[in-house]
Amino acid sequence: MRPLEFGWYLPTHGDTTAYGLMEAQIAGSPELCERVVAAAEHAGFEYLLIPVGSVCWEAWITGAFMAARSSRIKPLIAARPGYINPVLMAKMISTFDQMSGGRICINLIAGQNESEVEAEGVRQPKEERYALMEEEVSILKALWTTRGPVHFQGRFHTISGAHIRPRPRPLQQPFPKFYLGGGSRQAWEVSAKHSDVHLFWGDLPERIAENIAEIRRMARAHDREDAIGFGMRLQVICRENEADAWEAADQLVRHATERQKQEMKTLYNRSEANQRVQQLARDYGDLLMPHLWTGITKVRPGAGIAVVGDPAQCAATLQQFIDAGCHSFCLSGYLHDEEAERFGRLIRPILAANNRGRLVA
Repeated sequence: MRPLEFGWYLPTHGDTTAYGLMEAQIAGSPELCERVVAAAEHAGFEYLLIPVGSVCWEAWITGAFMAARSSRIKPLIAARPGYINPVLMAKMISTFDQMSGGRICINLIAGQNESEVEAEGVRQPKEERYALMEEEVSILKALWTTRGPVHFQGRFHTISGAHIRPRPRPLQQPFPKFYLGGGSRQAWEVSAKHSDVHLFWGDLPERIAENIAEIRRMARAHDREDAIGFGMRLQVICRENEADAWEAADQLVRHATERQKQEMKTLYNRSEANQRVQQLARDYGDLLMPHLWTGITKVRPGAGIAVVGDPAQCAATLQQFIDAGCHSFCLSGYLHDEEAERFGRLIRPILAANNRGRLVA
């Protein structure tokens, strides 16, 4: 069995305890980032998801600064198709890897919000962006593993005699880990060929087990059936008392405006993963399971499913996904520095006891 790993989220766009309530908002700042990174590293998280998007700080610069202000945690930074020339990106990643002592991993994102992607000058529709992503990841891997210059003729890129510095290539051999979160068949195909970890968004454990089996079958065509791993992208709302956890969960969405709720239904309607979490909320209401809550889907795109409860209840819910075949958990919670501390102090020891030998010390 694979070792269990846990990642945390860096809210460069700001933090809150109540969407829609102005006095509960905390603006993004270097100080906020430093608090969250310090809390996540102290809590034992192995990697740090740094978001991208028009409301977020630039992820590569943020990741580099946060790596310099930490000692162990690995920034998980997005490589979005069409944004950066792949030869330059290969050089960026290998430089980051060398400078940080092997502390970077790569998040593959085709883009959730079509209007945002178009506003930033990327003209390929989402279906083509997955094809572009596959081509660019192939170029990255070739540049890191090929002896001598790289030649590539593809649909989107033509490269003649490219090579990169620094050499030797990345400290992490043969290259840093790739993560991909997506619910479409195209996302699964890219993961089957390239990802080290495919991250699912919140869903029922039995469906996750079915999806894992299907992606493994797809990976078999690339001789990667055993190479690919799986994980979950979830929120966590844990308190020592269950009632306090549910009060914190309710406070998050209690003040949300109708405009915020409507945006979740319209701005991200091209994302199949977003469509899935919205459909789960419609089909099951507030609870998929006793401690798996859909409420944040009303106010937040992406990871809107939350594990809610006391430490034992949260650990038991996460255990169901471990038992379904997941080994990686990319988590977040509010406030992000405080929830990271609670996870490390209250939930992680239970998971360590119930999965002996699988957690990194």
